[in-house]
Amino acid sequence: MLALILDDSEMNNLLMMQALKPVAECEPVAFTSPVAALAFLQANVDRIGIVVTDYDMPGMTGLDVIAAARAVPGFAHVPIVMVTSLDQRSLRHQALRAGATDFLGKPCDPVEIQARVTNLMKISAAHRQEQDRTAWLAHEVAAAVAVIEAREHEIIALLMRAAEHRDSDTGDHIARVAGYVGVIACNLGFATPEVRSLKLASTMHDVGKIGVPDSILLKRGPLSADERAEMQKHAERGRRILEGSTSEVVRLAAEIAASHHERWDGAGYPRGLRGEAIPLSGRIVAVADVFDALVTERPYKTAWPLDRARGFVADQAGLHFDPRCVEAFLAGWDEVEQTWIKAAA
Repeated sequence: MLALILDDSEMNNLLMMQALKPVAECEPVAFTSPVAALAFLQANVDRIGIVVTDYDMPGMTGLDVIAAARAVPGFAHVPIVMVTSLDQRSLRHQALRAGATDFLGKPCDPVEIQARVTNLMKISAAHRQEQDRTAWLAHEVAAAVAVIEAREHEIIALLMRAAEHRDSDTGDHIARVAGYVGVIACNLGFATPEVRSLKLASTMHDVGKIGVPDSILLKRGPLSADERAEMQKHAERGRRILEGSTSEVVRLAAEIAASHHERWDGAGYPRGLRGEAIPLSGRIVAVADVFDALVTERPYKTAWPLDRARGFVADQAGLHFDPRCVEAFLAGWDEVEQTWIKAAA
């Protein structure tokens, strides 16, 4: 590691470098200019194991140098030694407050220099090793999490593929809904990881339809009251299928499955929740799900034009839908149209 030596006297630098020659794995680099030394420090943060600076220098004092060095990102734990006279106790206190690690008294003793620098370099090396190990562990944890997330996504994809066997339109529908959900969530200010989780969870919003008979699920024309009641059971059934998972995404999906047919005015199902009593995830998916149902052909209806469906969503703000979710949806209308165009291509 490098030992950065700073003194405005070239003779003092030579003496310090000579004293440090016996120190193992120590490469001294000397400067007479504080500005040049700090520029070198910023460019070589990862290579410097210790700084030894004089106090009394023109332009910048040793205290200024210490404060500037400590302000450099990644340099908080590198030892800094200030060279002072033994009777400068108040100055030492200032140096400690500025970030000094240790002191060397004038005139410098080569044996003392070697001993102090050797010990401080060992501490610096140990800290760097710990940083490296921490970074390695963080990388390993991230890799393990990525594997788990990939498996989780695969399981969800397989689950939704099973649902597609019941209804060939399901796969396209959940992909579009996830796209609209992403638009709404982004415009509501969700962080990127939250948007990603919400989009993935939204793909399972209708998983409860697995239990709906084909005679109802694929029926052409309006449902009877009994058939409608059976169809509405899919929300609660979806919650039961998904709840209790150790996966945060699947638990979020259970919340969505149970709440995406609730209405802002309380006229929805299965629990008749009203307003903000409905989970935000369910309120977001409600807008995306209804919009996609309107603009696609179903066994019981023809597809609406995009502008007509857009107007319906806008009109239902404060009735069927959370007004904030509608506002976020409309604010991203260009992205909504692009999502639809890509799906239709």
